Amino acid sequence: MSYLENLFSVAGKTALVTGAATGIGRMAATGLVMAGATVLIASRKGADCARAADEINALGGTGKAEGFAGDVSTEEGIAALVGEVKARTDRLDILINNAGITWGAPYEEFPYSAWAKVLGVNVAGLFHLTRELTPLLEKAASDDDPARIINLGSVMGTQPLADGAYSYAAAKAAVHHLTRTLANELAPRRITVNAFAPGPFQSRMTAFATGSDDQARKVGDRVPLGRIGVPDDIAGATLYLCGHAGRYVTGAILPLDGGQSVQHGMSLFKD
Repeated sequence: MSYLENLFSVAGKTALVTGAATGIGRMAATGLVMAGATVLIASRKGADCARAADEINALGGTGKAEGFAGDVSTEEGIAALVGEVKARTDRLDILINNAGITWGAPYEEFPYSAWAKVLGVNVAGLFHLTRELTPLLEKAASDDDPARIINLGSVMGTQPLADGAYSYAAAKAAVHHLTRTLANELAPRRITVNAFAPGPFQSRMTAFATGSDDQARKVGDRVPLGRIGVPDDIAGATLYLCGHAGRYVTGAILPLDGGQSVQHGMSLFKD
């Protein structure tokens, strides 16, 4: 293995990526499989995960994907997911907390129930799953090669932009702060904790704004770098944080937004 290959290799590592049947989670999972990892893909719809795993495996990477159902919206669902992970591996090198939901409504109509629902999955579910999987992460961790956690935040958690998704924006800001808190908590256990803060990517969650190529171009015109994100942007950042190159990075909120986090007076999706 060359010097450069070694910096970004995840060969032989085992990862869990939640919410990875589609979107950013699938982009991260694909990058890990292509670089040699065994990746457990979990989301609420097990059939979708199994199909995603088959499609990723067909790409010919040096790793492999396994797909199954996993729900992080309840304690019972998290317990079942942890049990499934433990049935498949006795150690976990990488955890990517990608599962999340959103809710959009005008300010005057935004429902009370949207707060508990969105924060329950995006923040409480993330924390509880991380805590329950910490023993497996510790087992894989070492001084030279820490275990890795990547949480999915958002540019909406760094900029005061809601576009009607008030609880989602607040939840992602909470994810960013929780990431730094957990980085401090878990560093003595040799586990790094970082977060992505993505701007617009094509996904099921953003299909209302990026579902067609024409829509994606219009949204991309609002981004300083002139386009929306693509799968390699997620895969590359994932391999950086999970490979040898990123072993000394913890507590970082990595902006994958084409410059939106330093742009002012803008909206993600609206005219």
